Amino acid sequence: MASAADRVKSPARTSVWLEQRPPSRTRRADQPAGLDREKITAATVRLLDAEGLAKFSMRRLAAELDVTAMSLYWYVDTKDDLLELALDSVYREITPPREEDAHWHDRLRELATTYRELLVRHVWVSPLAGHFLNIGPHSMLFSYAVQDVIRATGLPLRRQTGALSAVFQFVYGFGTIEGHFVQRSAEAGLSQDEFFQQAMGTIRSQPQFSRMVESSQDLMDARGGDTVEEMRERDFDFALDLLIAGIEAMRDR
Repeated sequence: MASAADRVKSPARTSVWLEQRPPSRTRRADQPAGLDREKITAATVRLLDAEGLAKFSMRRLAAELDVTAMSLYWYVDTKDDLLELALDSVYREITPPREEDAHWHDRLRELATTYRELLVRHVWVSPLAGHFLNIGPHSMLFSYAVQDVIRATGLPLRRQTGALSAVFQFVYGFGTIEGHFVQRSAEAGLSQDEFFQQAMGTIRSQPQFSRMVESSQDLMDARGGDTVEEMRERDFDFALDLLIAGIEAMRDR
């Protein structure tokens, strides 16, 4: 197990996937039977989903697994290592497009949609994805699938990373905001529609926001959709259509 001092001396060790830890260690007599990295990682995901990133701790995880906190360090060196393992484990939920010969439009939409769903389902993923290197096996499979679709667009190589950023950074931002909205609604004990109406009612009641509300009312009316989810789906689908059209226009130009 690496100490904090060892970490400072070796700043290049920035990912659990770059560690030189042996694949297995002989279990000591005081180590709980049946405990392994996979079980610890699965429990970490469950806790993060249930309680959020801010409340997560090794001590809380140990209590969930009914083991001592020190026993967890037999399998990981730090809490960050465990968070990185949890992050990569949920990327397996993003399955590459089933039909590899499908049009790149459809493959791109499928990847973008499943990535968005992941960010909403696991709200803690977006801050961790922005913090770690994302070089675990499941994360890399997702990256390869994205690159494969972008190659199929026909864009010149020098433009492909820009297209990739346009689409998937948009999805990252959209999914992150959506996930937080869903979470805040649930924490308030309200449906998304109730939470939205309450928020809009608060804004409309403030005189300093009246001009903004009036100027945006026609925009909101034209948006369409009877529920927050319907409005969101319309926005996401059209934004993705715009990005695809933009990729095609740049390719043809």
